[in-house]
Amino acid sequence: MKNLLLSLFGLLLIISCKKETALEKAIAERNIDISVERFDQFFGSATASDLPKLKKAYPFMFPQHFKDSFWIAKIKDTLNRELIREVGVKYQNFNSVEVEIESLFNHLKYYFPEFSPPRIITTTSSVDYRNKVIVTDTIAIIAIDTYLGKDHYFYEGIQKFIRNDFDEAQIVVDMAAEYAKNFIYQPQRKTLLDEMIYFGKQLYLKDLMLPNKNEAQRIAYSTQELDWALANEEYIWRYFVERELLYSTDTKLPSRFINPAPFSKFYLEEIDTDSPGRIGQYMGWQIVRAYMKNNNVSLKDMLRTTPEDIFNNSKFKPRR
Repeated sequence: MKNLLLSLFGLLLIISCKKETALEKAIAERNIDISVERFDQFFGSATASDLPKLKKAYPFMFPQHFKDSFWIAKIKDTLNRELIREVGVKYQNFNSVEVEIESLFNHLKYYFPEFSPPRIITTTSSVDYRNKVIVTDTIAIIAIDTYLGKDHYFYEGIQKFIRNDFDEAQIVVDMAAEYAKNFIYQPQRKTLLDEMIYFGKQLYLKDLMLPNKNEAQRIAYSTQELDWALANEEYIWRYFVERELLYSTDTKLPSRFINPAPFSKFYLEEIDTDSPGRIGQYMGWQIVRAYMKNNNVSLKDMLRTTPEDIFNNSKFKPRR
């Protein structure tokens, strides 16, 4: 009997591996090739006389309400030149990131055939970490001065929980998050559950789009933070349910459990300091995963399904 069970397990494993290999092959066949345009280098080496040519090639990088004198002053600005120099040291080439972006685009094209690869443009932004990546239908702009490594001296004064993901490995993860927003249909986010499922959908898309990233990287947690979330799922879930938070419209809940923060706010001294921020996003991720596991539904249909329907049909049970 034991040998029979082992044989069945081995057979299931072989079948599963074959399916994964076939999927990976089908995705790779999209074979999207990109070429990153290093606007940061073009602007960094420009002189005042180069400005008209740059503006013609990249009009969207030069808002019209700024006069040429503004850009000439920026070209000469010592702090900006130091920033560009540091970016040049870190990113002498962009080859490894290019490979990751191509993989992301192959996955996007497989799951969303309507997706068209945009122009990829790198720039500096005076460390505008609220706009690290901007995507439209035709362009994707990456502010690579926000990915110099969490301990870079340019980030002194920025809170640790914010700069923890100012790392090269996070570029493609942030891109995936921005593209996910374009495919998630959820017209309103009034309750905590709405917020949880919205980000759960986003993280589930990262599962599909970024198979080479681990779970901690997809949610931008440290290994220790992810371990804490895994170990405390049952407690977190009981806390939400017993306090009737899921359908609450309390406007303070997103700042406690959804938005970036050094920790989640249970208002319990023994829990708060150990917990990672955004724990509501993590729980929403697990609910969406359970929903997709327990229902025969397409990815696109799931992305349009209401949070309440996803929750009610997920059969979600937290880890014990």
